[in-house]
Amino acid sequence: MLTDEAEDVLRRDPVMARLLDEHDPYTERRWDEFERLCVSIINQQLSTASANAIRERVYSVLDDGITTEAVLAADETALREAGLSRTKVEYMQNAARAFEERDLTREGLRDHTNEEVVDELTKIRGIGEWTADMYLLFVLERSDVLPLGDLAIRNGIQQLYGNGEELTRAEMREVASAWRPYRSVGTRYVWAEYEADD
Repeated sequence: MLTDEAEDVLRRDPVMARLLDEHDPYTERRWDEFERLCVSIINQQLSTASANAIRERVYSVLDDGITTEAVLAADETALREAGLSRTKVEYMQNAARAFEERDLTREGLRDHTNEEVVDELTKIRGIGEWTADMYLLFVLERSDVLPLGDLAIRNGIQQLYGNGEELTRAEMREVASAWRPYRSVGTRYVWAEYEADD
């Protein structure tokens, strides 16, 4: 959610001030933790449109409920026919087992730093830094995450701040330093602009 304090910080950046007036990126529902992690696994290395289509078919296979039990009991062939690769089926199963073995919920990770959360999640085979960043952003709702592993964010920052010229990650971090300690909020507005132009 965009707080008054976050808005005050972001409006100091003229580009971000325009995005605040043009977009509302806070329309996503509040996710169940495991379900959102699986959505991130499905989304890995896919366009938004492809990921959305596959996600709808996976929901159908799992009777509209992505739970640890449903994933572990699901017919693997049906999941593959829904569009998941063999690897992504395995990753979702790995995540399900990890959730059953450890408390990776909002409550369980409340006292963990962002770095500790990333360390916990990346112990799961198939969960890399990008997926962990998505979890920090969308599940734990941490305020200061800058997911430069995300192609849309990199492209969006380049279009907005680099006149389409390629920027290094260091240059992107410098751009986003103006949004601290609300880089997560700035990230959502960059995504909103990028998807609107897509």
